Amino acid sequence: MKSAVSIRNLTKDFAVGMRGLKLRAVDDVSIEMPAGQVFGLLGPNGCGKSTTLKIALGLVQPTSGTTSILGDGAASPEARRRTGFLPEAPYFHRFLTGRELVRYCARLSGVGEDGLDDAVGRALELTAMSSAADRPVGTYSKGMLQRIGLAQAVVHGPELVILDEPTAGVDPVGAAAIGGMIAEMRSQGRTVVLCSHLLGQVEQVCDRIAIMDRGMVVLQGAVDEVLAGRDRHLIEVSSLTREAESAAREALARAGAVVEGVSRPRRTLEELFRELVTGSKDA
Repeated sequence: MKSAVSIRNLTKDFAVGMRGLKLRAVDDVSIEMPAGQVFGLLGPNGCGKSTTLKIALGLVQPTSGTTSILGDGAASPEARRRTGFLPEAPYFHRFLTGRELVRYCARLSGVGEDGLDDAVGRALELTAMSSAADRPVGTYSKGMLQRIGLAQAVVHGPELVILDEPTAGVDPVGAAAIGGMIAEMRSQGRTVVLCSHLLGQVEQVCDRIAIMDRGMVVLQGAVDEVLAGRDRHLIEVSSLTREAESAAREALARAGAVVEGVSRPRRTLEELFRELVTGSKDA
């Protein structure tokens, strides 16, 4: 399986104060994010997930370890050309219209004059911002700001789109709309890396996830696999009589019940998150 983002043995220390003390924000993290899928990077505030993404994007230098994007070095011009990014708290010039902002970002990302208008139009259409594109950004709601931020991230047609908390502060309707846009990008063959606290949405749109806690990856894998209750099984039966219901599993055959199959019950992503992440167990 081809990786869109490859992170290997990544560590990042930050200096704290004047005494030479160091804070380890990322601790020996290794993650492979497959191409053509939606990958969810989860964890509580301060767990190191945003720092990990910034290192992968070449915005922050690691203490040790390596990262690559679509086979190129994270900070290389080729990797940046093929990547779109929406940071957690983007700031846009309020006096620009949405169209002007997306057009400006398209030019910065190398979109030529010949295809500029078409690229801007497609990005605005994908993010449902066409009708508000000629209004000043300063008049936008929080949800509209996130959607115009998503438009600037995809206007140059990147193969990889990294979204850091794209639904932060957005109401449920807006969050659902952004989830639909992420699914649409996947259908177009793009890879989407998503940081989000909306675990229900992550469970619905992501193919694979990694959960971080205290700078380390505590679990990663396909969503269906990691949510399967590996220590429990569900027995499905038909023709279940009152006698069979009161009997133990060993007596089911004698009681006349027919075992149809055994499966592993699926827990929710929120349940798994609370099991794994420090500080959430007693919340």
